Amino acid sequence: MTAIALEAEGVSKRFGGVVALEAVSLRVEAGECVALIGESGSGKTTLLRCFNRLTEPDAGRVLVDDDDVAAVDPIALRRRVGYVPQDGGLLPHWRVRRNAALVPWLLGLPERDSLADRALHLVGLDPARFAERWPRELSGGQRQRVAVARALAAGPRLILLDEPFGALDAITRADLQAAFADLRRQLGLTALLVTHDLSEAFVLAD
Repeated sequence: MTAIALEAEGVSKRFGGVVALEAVSLRVEAGECVALIGESGSGKTTLLRCFNRLTEPDAGRVLVDDDDVAAVDPIALRRRVGYVPQDGGLLPHWRVRRNAALVPWLLGLPERDSLADRALHLVGLDPARFAERWPRELSGGQRQRVAVARALAAGPRLILLDEPFGALDAITRADLQAAFADLRRQLGLTALLVTHDLSEAFVLAD
């Protein structure tokens, strides 16, 4: 029987008087990529962010590898669960290597630079060329590659993606979708993807 990597059980969340999630349940098997598709405001990102505790549900349980995330230290959780936000979220005053090394740095890992360089290699960026660049010196596609590298640097088996390629031009988006699909299979990652693009869901999700 395939293990369940990500699970939501009856998750609800309100922001003031607005219902974002109402008793939502979801299971993602280990090694699987599942896409959350829906209109803006339907709660996709809210549910995604419950899995790394960037959002805390009002009711229900959220589990990662059978562990209730409410009982897991958020920093330790983010080592286990990579996260690529919609805008990439790179820190403009940090160079590429330091951005990619963010989670290893938060964890106090002495090998953070080598972990960052390995992750940059995985996403197709040569550290010799890119490690000392500023985010402003990169193309949109390169910035998103760095964002994916940052999500992978600490070696997670799970990754959350919030419309990671939505702001890119069509050609760059297609290239990165194909590259990520290959990388996910290569690493055996479990992924939960938020998208409004059906074609992206067909490319990336199982």
